[in-house]
Amino acid sequence: MEQGIQLLLLNAVQLAALLTVALFLFVMLRDPRTLWSGVCCFFALGGMAVFLVLTAFRYSEQLQSFPPLMFLLVVLVAVFALATFFFPFLLIGSFFIEGIRILFREGLRVRNMLSLLFAIFLILYLIYWPQIGNWSGNFAGRLAYSLVGLWIAYGLILFAVYALSSLLNLIHRRDNQNFDYIVVLGAGLKGERVPPLLAARIERGISLLKKNKKALLILSGGQGPGEDITEGEAMARYALSRRVPPERILVERRSRNTRENLEFSRELMERTHPRVAVVTTSYHVFRALLIARRLHLPCKGFGAKTKWYYTLNATIREYVAYLSLSYRLHMVVLLLLSILMLTAEVIVHYLR
Repeated sequence: MEQGIQLLLLNAVQLAALLTVALFLFVMLRDPRTLWSGVCCFFALGGMAVFLVLTAFRYSEQLQSFPPLMFLLVVLVAVFALATFFFPFLLIGSFFIEGIRILFREGLRVRNMLSLLFAIFLILYLIYWPQIGNWSGNFAGRLAYSLVGLWIAYGLILFAVYALSSLLNLIHRRDNQNFDYIVVLGAGLKGERVPPLLAARIERGISLLKKNKKALLILSGGQGPGEDITEGEAMARYALSRRVPPERILVERRSRNTRENLEFSRELMERTHPRVAVVTTSYHVFRALLIARRLHLPCKGFGAKTKWYYTLNATIREYVAYLSLSYRLHMVVLLLLSILMLTAEVIVHYLR
C-alpha cells in the first residue's frame, strides 16, 4: 500500500515537472513579450532538473545496465547543480569586471557606473545582510529586517526574470522572412552624423530587409537636443548610402521616445494586420516589445549587437525604465506579499 502511494506521488511530481516545460513552450509560442516567459523558463529549468533526478532515482537499477545513459544523467544533474551554485558568483564577477571596463572605455560618468555599483551592492548584501539579521534582536527589529529583506529579494528576482525574458525574446525560429514592415528605432545623433550604435540598428534592419523582399523599412525618430536634423532623416540618408531603394523606405520624423516610435510608425502602415519586425539595440528589444504589447501591436524584436560591457550596464538602465512603466503593478504585489509575510511573522511570534 505504502509503495503504491509513493509510486503515485512520484508519478505526480514527474508529471508536474514536465508540465512546467509544456507551460514554458506554450508561453513562448503564444506571445513571449511578457515577464511570464522568464518566470516559466526558471520553472521549466527547475522542473527538468527534478525530472532527471527522479528518473535517475526511479530507474537506478535498470540504468546500471546502460552505463553511458546513467553517466549522462549524472553529468546533467551535476552540471545543473554546479551552474546553480556558481551562478551568483559569475554574475557578480561579470558585473564587477565589465563595470570597470566601461569606466575605462566610456569615461567616468554616473550612467556608466551602474554595473560596478550593482556588483558592489551584491557583494555587500551577501556579506553583511545576514549579520544585520543577528543584530535585530527585538520583535519590531525582526519585522523590519524581514520586510526590507523581502523588498530586496523581490527586486533581485524581478531583475533576473527581466534579464532572462530579454534574452528569450532575442531568440527566434526561422520565420523572419514574411514581414511587411521593419521598424528601426532611432537613437541620438551627433549633429547630422549617425553614431555607431544607431548605425548598427540600421544595418540590422537592412539585413532583415534583404530577406523580406516585399517589406518596407520604417526609420523612426524625431529631432532631439543637439541634433541638427531628425533621426529619421539621418537614418534614411544612411540607408540610401547602403543602396537601399528609396521606394522601400518610409521616414517617421515626430517621435521623441520608444512609445511614440511605435505609435507613429504604425500610422505609416497601410496594410491590415501587418507582420512587423522591430529593430533596436539588443538590450532595448524587450522593453520595446513590452510597450508594443501595451499598444496592441503584434511584432517580433530583433537586436543589433553592442559591446558586452555596455550591454550589462544598459540592461540595468532598461530594468529601471521598465519599473517606471509598471511600478503600480509591482507596488501592489509587494504590498500583498508584505502583508502576508508580516501576518505570518506575527502569528508565529504569538504562537511561541
